[in-house]
Amino acid sequence: MTGEPDLGMESPAVRTHLEMMQRVIERMAYNSRSCKVWCVTLVAAVLVLIARTGEAQHALLAIVPTVLFLVLDMYYLVQERGFIASYDNFVEELHKRDLVPADLYAISPEGSLAQLFLGSFASFSTGPFYAAMVATILLAWLVIL
Repeated sequence: MTGEPDLGMESPAVRTHLEMMQRVIERMAYNSRSCKVWCVTLVAAVLVLIARTGEAQHALLAIVPTVLFLVLDMYYLVQERGFIASYDNFVEELHKRDLVPADLYAISPEGSLAQLFLGSFASFSTGPFYAAMVATILLAWLVIL
């Protein structure tokens, strides 16, 4: 019996590590989707209430939760991209046979948080969506005005 565990593609430990990484990535994607769903629901509810009362200036209050959901959504997107990079690096090391046992216990996102955060704003999944939300709020404000 040797002290080095088998860290090949058929290793149960490697498979478990990859499954855990996939679950984390899926959870970040789900959280990002939930941000969008909650944002649409909340903004729609606020705009309906504002339309019924006729107080146009209150429509601009819907921008606050939109910006908050944008920041939260960007955070989840940053985390998701970081975990994907970590997953890809792990698989690359697996194929090169450079894995060490300590790699099995490291589940954390890779990359600079600031760089990823700035890149996530320009992402197709956040920028256009939240820009459309703000445009809808402003349009509703003008219509109610």
